[in-house]
Amino acid sequence: MAQLKIKLVKSLVGRKDDQIATAESLGLRKIGSETIQPDNGATKGKIAKISHLVEVTNA
Repeated sequence: MAQLKIKLVKSLVGRKDDQIATAESLGLRKIGSETIQPDNGATKGKIAKISHLVEVTNA
């Protein structure tokens, strides 16, 4: 299965609680933190919710 590399590029300070929770559910806590997640519908939905805060590439 394909994998996605997700990197947090903007701060979570001042964001809505649901956006912070979504980032933390992906394992992103600080600017520059990266995680590898499976390329599935659930992950893509989370990315769509915080797309303005993250950078996504193929792993």
